[in-house]
Amino acid sequence: MATKAASVLITGANRGLGLEMVKQMVEGSRDVKKLFACCRDPDGPRAEALQTLAKKHPDVIVVVRLDATDLSSIKQCAQQVCSVVGKGGLNLLINNAGAAVKTTFQETTPEDLQYMFNTNVMGPMNVIKEFLPHLRAAAKASGTPGMSSGKAAVVNISAILASFESVKESYATHPFFSYRISKVALNMLTMCTAEELKKDEILLCVLHPGWVRTDMGGEKGDIGATESVQGMLEVMASLTEKQSAGFLDWKGRSIPW
Repeated sequence: MATKAASVLITGANRGLGLEMVKQMVEGSRDVKKLFACCRDPDGPRAEALQTLAKKHPDVIVVVRLDATDLSSIKQCAQQVCSVVGKGGLNLLINNAGAAVKTTFQETTPEDLQYMFNTNVMGPMNVIKEFLPHLRAAAKASGTPGMSSGKAAVVNISAILASFESVKESYATHPFFSYRISKVALNMLTMCTAEELKKDEILLCVLHPGWVRTDMGGEKGDIGATESVQGMLEVMASLTEKQSAGFLDWKGRSIPW
């Protein structure tokens, strides 16, 4: 699947949707020249599939350690990426790493909520901040007007559970109290950042991947990772300034806030 982005960075790339994104980008696109596949423990057992894939595409995939909850790790990753992309910058940043806990309001502890915010809100915010110079470099280097994922873009993976309109019909079966709150915060972070960076022609949006059968989504999901990622990559490839600050699903449909 073509993404129209020469350089891409994906967090949480060692499993689930992140790993499937890496796979589809390198196997179905000639546009991606460098793909930075980031995860907490690149040398650990949970990254074996990613490392195997990287060995098949050594000229494209660069496996990098990045713990979204550790600012020093993010800074080190940004330095490593800069040494590779140089003045060409980073075209597409996908904040995919996240966490979920299925608890109700009454079950949720302050520690649960803090963990969700550290992972799902503070993490993406710090990642965007550290890679902002490289996104700006890519926007400048493109020499083309407008916004696109092939120029300079940030896609934050969110969830329909962050939609206020979804609560009444889904909360009984999918409470996820702290997760919902953190994803709402991620959505607002995206909208505010999109407004602030529109002068730089850097596009930002949030995508809902669907209810996917992954370790996080569980076995009862509506769709598989392959189908979800195919859809999301098509949406990413078609993004323009019209979708900046948008809340879209894996088919490109707008989701009510």
